[in-house]
Amino acid sequence: MASITLKDVVKRYGTGPKANQVIHGVNAEIADGEFIVIVGPSGCGKSTLLRMVAGLEEVSAGQIAIGGRVVNDTEPSERDIAMVFQNYALYPHMSVFDNMAYGLKIAKVPLDEIKTRVDKAAKILELGPFLLRKPRELSGGQRQRVAMGRAIVRQPQVFLFDEPLSNLDAKLRAQTRLEIQKLHADLGVTSLFVTHDQVEAMTLAQRMIVMNAGRMEQIGTPEQVYHTPASTFVAGFIGSPPMNLITGRADGSRFEVAGQTLSLPLAAPRAGELVLGLRPEHVGLSQNGASGWSLKVEALEMLGAERLIYGRVGHTLFTSRIDATLAPPKVGDTVTLQLVPEHMHWFDADTQKRI
Repeated sequence: MASITLKDVVKRYGTGPKANQVIHGVNAEIADGEFIVIVGPSGCGKSTLLRMVAGLEEVSAGQIAIGGRVVNDTEPSERDIAMVFQNYALYPHMSVFDNMAYGLKIAKVPLDEIKTRVDKAAKILELGPFLLRKPRELSGGQRQRVAMGRAIVRQPQVFLFDEPLSNLDAKLRAQTRLEIQKLHADLGVTSLFVTHDQVEAMTLAQRMIVMNAGRMEQIGTPEQVYHTPASTFVAGFIGSPPMNLITGRADGSRFEVAGQTLSLPLAAPRAGELVLGLRPEHVGLSQNGASGWSLKVEALEMLGAERLIYGRVGHTLFTSRIDATLAPPKVGDTVTLQLVPEHMHWFDADTQKRI
């Protein structure tokens, strides 16, 4: 096991003035045994960053260190890492046992040791009954477990997961997430896990790195990222449904939005153009005639234990989440919203950074 250090890591494709820079100076310290999830939308650079750690992409500038050893110029095979891919990458003509053992055979590990390692990994992943089967005889979830087993038997310092659950259906994804959590608890190996799915990020991560256009927007625990987003991008990306973000002009307890003056239960941190962020669950419907913001209901969604109410504040689509046991309004009704003062988030309108 080993720590990972990313210091001013940059990736460019091409040279000179026409070079395309896709990773912009990422810095992170990942502790020995930590499970880090790199999350962001498609094209944000998360897989490129992971591939640089793996040695599959060259580092244009900066340093990557594994276990205190700088590995910029080290071959992937010498980095003591194991990677699990999105598409399983299993040999179709080999049995499950042979797929898991193949890397060890190439490394000339003794046969007794190979069998011991494969049997141990198969027990952890509940693959014992399938060791003689071919990949075509397995479900998608079982194939992904074989791919993870192939990584486990290598006993690497670092696990790298590149969107390994993307090809699974929703039920299998939830089940495999639990298996990965259990696997990390059992093995304690330093892990980097790339995903665009924020549910995977929130449930798996001890800490998460949120990427946006090749830049690290925020690093922190899921609770820190959710409750204190560092920017409007993080606020809008993490959370389902996303945080409501309303741009307006603040003046004490007044907030002007598209010509409409709204009262705030707690004064804004400063006057001027600001962005107010409100999570849908922190905006309830007013009870007993209490004052608040007026919202004309445009749509409703029933989601089992909760309902989502949609309307507009100024020109901005606004979402409120209420308990499904409450009597819902009807489309076209005007409701009064109540804000929770301690859950109001403020961002600079120019920089989009948290105030």
